[in-house]
Amino acid sequence: MPAADTGTSKAQAMERNDIIDFKALEKELQAALTADEKYKRENAAKLRAVEQRVASYEEFRGIVLASHLKPLEQKDKIEKKTVPWNCHSTQRKTSQDETTEICQEKTRLQPETSAEFYRDWRRYLRSGPERYQALLQLGGAKLGQLFKTDVGFGLLGELLIVLADHVRPADRLVVLGILRSLAGTGRFALNLSLMSHAERESCRGLFQKLQAMGAPRPTKEGLGQEEQDLEELPGGLQEEERLLQELLGPYQVD
Repeated sequence: MPAADTGTSKAQAMERNDIIDFKALEKELQAALTADEKYKRENAAKLRAVEQRVASYEEFRGIVLASHLKPLEQKDKIEKKTVPWNCHSTQRKTSQDETTEICQEKTRLQPETSAEFYRDWRRYLRSGPERYQALLQLGGAKLGQLFKTDVGFGLLGELLIVLADHVRPADRLVVLGILRSLAGTGRFALNLSLMSHAERESCRGLFQKLQAMGAPRPTKEGLGQEEQDLEELPGGLQEEERLLQELLGPYQVD
């Protein structure tokens, strides 16, 4: 091959090497941007999961894996209408259906940590009666175990308001047990001092109701006071009164 042809071939090869493949470069840049966006998104999801104090690694992992999902916008939401096959059929639920739903609702509140309790308290228990029944169901021992370290800012006041609004004479001993367990939690005095004025008033009203529930009943004609006590006052009332007096100090009730 002549020397001139050899030089021309080398020059053409160098020109081909100098040509920039913009399409490949754009593809590589897009991949790098996608990877960087994924890293930032998942890292933000991890931080949110830590702030929420998730109860398990599975829940933590689920939050990270779902970080790419976006909430539906108003235009994306489709209203689903159910048309009964029988236009004369009633839409009312049977008592059995309602009972089943109530049972399912109750079984949901089985927290093993304070974070799970707070989540269920917000998510499933919306009304005062539901929250009151949930507190009675858990009882003082379980609540004391859940909040051994700390009740949490704002939650103590909510618990006291629910108890004050719905306490019943039949639940007096259980409520006193709940109050005793809450008083034994960490940083109780601090959480008590951070309560609002309305929460303090509810706390005071709760103890007033508990005191009134333990007041002696009017004596019957023909019976002395001692006989009246033996006939009408249930066993263990003295223990309840002793516990009530002990709790006045920690809850700063006059």
